Amino acid sequence: MQPNIFPILFAGIGLALCGQAQAGTVTGQINASLTLIASCQVNGATGSTGVDFGALNFGTLDALFTQAPGQVLGGGGGALSILCSSGTVPAVKIGAGSHDNQSAGGTRALADGAGNFVPYDFYTDAGHTQVLAINGVITLPTSSGVAQTVNLYGLAKGKAGLPAGTYSDTVAVELSF
Repeated sequence: MQPNIFPILFAGIGLALCGQAQAGTVTGQINASLTLIASCQVNGATGSTGVDFGALNFGTLDALFTQAPGQVLGGGGGALSILCSSGTVPAVKIGAGSHDNQSAGGTRALADGAGNFVPYDFYTDAGHTQVLAINGVITLPTSSGVAQTVNLYGLAKGKAGLPAGTYSDTVAVELSF
């Protein structure tokens, strides 16, 4: 049986020598890529629909109030915050509300669901001198990749005969960049 071991041993050595003789080098590269698309965050959140742009809360007042100022606040109680990709020009469009033009004294209205309306408007200044029309646009400076604050104010106007209750409105907002 030992004579059969030698051919196997020689075959193994031959294969080892052939493997060394055929060793070579292959070179090339790996191509890596990444495509970034422009994007924005509103109050720290991303998304394309249903994004929370904040709230305008006029507070709790007696039914005989004359005026109630407010400011649109984002998450955490601060002003509306927009963070967009560097080089983009963000524009915030304040669209139609659910009860626009339902009450004299403002282009928008808060409703109690029983046919009563409180007129109000949006303004771009705290002094309430620059009315932002329905579908009005606030264009921000070109983004440098740092969050930008959008100061948006509201002013509700009281009127005679308002019953006590909770009044609300929902306003469409669109961010383009």
